[in-house]
Amino acid sequence: MSVTAQSVWNNCLEFIKDNIQPQAYKTWFEPIKAVKLTDTALSIQVPSKFFYEWLEEHYVKILKVSLTKELGETAKLVYIIKMENTYGNKQPFTEKIPSSNRSAVKSQDVDVPFNNKSPELRNPFVIPGIRNVKIESQLNPNYSFENFLEGDSNRLARSAGLAVAAKPGGTSFNPLLIFGGVGLGKTHLAHAIGVDIKDKYPEKTVLYISAEKFTQQYIDAVKKNNRNDFIHFYQIIDVLIIDDVQFLSGKSGTQDVFFHIFNHLHQNGKQVILTSDKAPVDMQDIEQRLLSRFKWGLSAELQNPDFETRVSILKNKLYRDGVEMPEDIIEYVAKNIKTNVRELEGAIISLIAQSSFNKKEINIDLARVIVEKFVKNTKREVSIDYIQKIVSDYFQMDVDTLQSKTRKRHIVQARQLAMFFAKKFTKASLASIGSQIGKRDHATVLHACKTVDNLSSTDKQFRKYVEDITKKLSV
Repeated sequence: MSVTAQSVWNNCLEFIKDNIQPQAYKTWFEPIKAVKLTDTALSIQVPSKFFYEWLEEHYVKILKVSLTKELGETAKLVYIIKMENTYGNKQPFTEKIPSSNRSAVKSQDVDVPFNNKSPELRNPFVIPGIRNVKIESQLNPNYSFENFLEGDSNRLARSAGLAVAAKPGGTSFNPLLIFGGVGLGKTHLAHAIGVDIKDKYPEKTVLYISAEKFTQQYIDAVKKNNRNDFIHFYQIIDVLIIDDVQFLSGKSGTQDVFFHIFNHLHQNGKQVILTSDKAPVDMQDIEQRLLSRFKWGLSAELQNPDFETRVSILKNKLYRDGVEMPEDIIEYVAKNIKTNVRELEGAIISLIAQSSFNKKEINIDLARVIVEKFVKNTKREVSIDYIQKIVSDYFQMDVDTLQSKTRKRHIVQARQLAMFFAKKFTKASLASIGSQIGKRDHATVLHACKTVDNLSSTDKQFRKYVEDITKKLSV
């Protein structure tokens, strides 16, 4: 039987397979192709420079032993790297790593590396000039489940997060998409899941990154002709957390590369966690093939916290900071700041600071002054309840009438305007808007928004309604 490159490599693979984890074998050795055998030099093709560097960094010993067993002490390994030209030339080209730098050594001398220099891992998070093989998670340990308080507004998302943290990649919540308005805790919950996974599974590679930074890394990779390296880096992550995924909107190149990364991770049982300010159904300029994958798992909405949850959040914040505050003041702040958790905590911090710096007692008068100033100086996120009240007052009807099932034309139009402005001024999903305005579905809200757009361009009186209400909501 003649010795071929494939037969030599198959024998090497049998040895390697018996000595490493199955998942590592599947990721790092199955994609390799044996190309040719010249005397005692075996040429193998790997998908990218990143791939070759990872092999040299992590599997150099086992490669030496297996190849020496097959070809003897003079064995050499040549890497052929299939490079992707990202500048329009459709023909791939190859780069050979010279065999003179890859000579194998005797099996007992396994501490001597194949090559004369240690390769540098192409990790997008490595600081230039500093060699760093370890992939840092980029997680904030201060964001935990312990300080992410449960309430009706976030119970589903929090419970799903706990399930994912207990069994990453092993639940039906893959991907887990957490969506909701500004300051409701999307980033906090995403970090909490990652932190909990690292505690339970320290061997897993967890990575948190914003979609904006992911996009910038991809742009840099294309400029440097390292697109394959970029892809392979992200394909080795066990738990990938991407914050503000709506930032990929309109960026077709980044969407395409994320599509391939997502597919690889999902098919290999890795966990993907995404956050967004919109539900998938409301995302604009995101490719349908990507949106369909976002819907494979669970989309969990974070809504504005109710009064009881707001009180609990404030008490927890005060407890963590070691500050005591009268119950009536906590309740006053919770009643008057309803928009989101970030503003709620900001107000209590301002109140504590004013009391400390000015040596003033924390009482209801000071709370009133601080809350009024804080709300006035904070960009207010208009609530759906507020929009319904403004629209109802404008058309001289009560909110119950606005939400009713009646088909009277002027009431239907008022309801449609309320839905239109809720979509325009809030981050709520279409489903959430419909639920709060008369228990309608998201299709009704979508129809209402299209109707308002059409009537605004054809009906002069209706256009005046839109302009008047816009002014009232913009005050």
